[in-house]
Parts: sequence; structure tokens; C-alpha cells
Amino acid sequence: MEKAKVYFTKNIIPENVVKMYEVLGINLPGKVAVKVHSGEKGNQNYLHPEFMRPMIEHVNGTVVECNTAYPGARNDTEHHKALMEEHGWSKYFNVDIMDSEGPDLELPIANGKILEKNYVGKNIKNYDSLLVLSHFKGHPAGGFGGALKQLSIGCASTAGKVYIHTAGKTTDQSKFWDLFANQDDFTAAMAESASTVMDYFKDKAAYINVMCNLSVDCDCCEVAEDPCMADIGILSSLDPVALDQACVDLVYNSKDPGRDHLVERIERQNGVHILETACSLGIGSREYELIDIDNV
Repeated sequence: MEKAKVYFTKNIIPENVVKMYEVLGINLPGKVAVKVHSGEKGNQNYLHPEFMRPMIEHVNGTVVECNTAYPGARNDTEHHKALMEEHGWSKYFNVDIMDSEGPDLELPIANGKILEKNYVGKNIKNYDSLLVLSHFKGHPAGGFGGALKQLSIGCASTAGKVYIHTAGKTTDQSKFWDLFANQDDFTAAMAESASTVMDYFKDKAAYINVMCNLSVDCDCCEVAEDPCMADIGILSSLDPVALDQACVDLVYNSKDPGRDHLVERIERQNGVHILETACSLGIGSREYELIDIDNV
């Protein structure tokens, strides 16, 4: 079986995000949904719209997000839209909070062991293709966050986020913390929900991870730790599993002394389990060829 191709550049500039898309050899058709992390109010590490602007304009994309399941500035559509304006996303792009109105779109999970279905923002039906622009970094619950997290929690509605975090026990937001799943069930549920979005768009999707501002905390944290290690680069692939695996490997193989802190977070949360589950579902490969475009 041919290894997945993952492309890499160490030069983190907006123009190189476009270049990393172009080397994939894909032309996303029709109306393109661009999944970003808009950044929680108070977070200092998220990637700003000015950095993403050349890439989003290159595909004439619409920035898409969904509301969160925990208290904060992105917990409901009114406040989320206000934050999108405050953070500058609405200044440059059309913005769509995909679960701003119900009912959610239910996507079945045929071979899931944790979940039976996935609840995503219904507006996802308005798009022909998907570009996932991820800020790769740590995550308090998942160990790390990259393309698979964007596909799963990122595209899930508020009810869907509750369903994933509770491993299918409930969609009731009031029980989000009370029924929080054990760690392996949670990360497996993320992989299963990610598989439904991948299946929905099939070969009309592309994935880019930006490895900078490498904090152990996610952009969803209002109070996040500052980055613990130096920036690494930009990676892209048509396989989000291989892409996230390559990012994890680059962290582990780094000689930066701060990498130990991020590795500890990944291992504490058994973050690799999302990759193991995704691979077992057949939605991607952990085996890849890393192609450094700076040396081509």
C-alpha cells in the first residue's frame, strides 16, 4: 500500500499556506467551507485571520464554525458572531456559524464502537468541498488538536460536541461535565465523528496544519499557557490521519527542550488513541512519506 504523502515547509508565512495547498494537486470545487478555529475570547495563541487571508481568498471560501458546549464567548450564535467580528474574521470573510439554526444534520456511523451517529451544523449541506485549516498544538482533553479535532469537535453542533465528549451518553448540554467520558472513549468518539465528515465530503477535502505557537493548551482555552517550544512549520495532506501523525512525530523528534512539556500533555491524555482509532476505521494511514518542499 502506497504511503500517504505529507508535505512540509519550515517557513511559516501566509503565502506558504497557499503553496502547501497547491502542492496537494487538488482544486476544491464549488462552494468551499473553510474550517478554522476562531479562537476563544482571551486566547493569545490562535491563528489570526490576517495570516489565513491569502489561503481563504485563494479558494474563495466561507469561514465556518460551530458553537461550543461549554460557557464562554462562543457558546451561542449571538455571542459567537460578535467574537468573530472582534477577532476580525467577519472583516475579511463571509462567516457561517453552521449550527446557528436547527435542526442539526445527523450523520450515521456504521462501524462505530462508541457512537451511533454524529450531529453537525446543518449548514454543512450548503458546501461542496472542505478545506480544514488547523493550528496544531496541545489540547487539555485530547492531548493534541489538529485536523482530526477540527473534523470532529470542530464541525459538531453544540449537541454534537456534548455527544462526543460524553461518548454518546447524551446531547443534553446541562450534563456536559457530569457525564464526561473516560479518556479513550472520548478520543475514539472524536475519530468516529471525524469519519462522518470525511465520508460526507469524500475526495473533496484538503487539510493543512500550522505548527506554531505550540502551547499545551488549545485555542478554545480563554486562559492558555504560552507556547512551550519553537515553531516547526506548515504541513499539508489529503490524509488527515497521516497529517496529524506527522505533526506528532515532529514534536517527539524535536530537540527543543520545551518539547517534553507538550509530549507529557499528549501522553497524559493518550492523544495517540485518536490516530489508532481513525486508522482502525480505515479513514487514513499512520504511515506516510514526509516531503520537504524547501528541498525540492
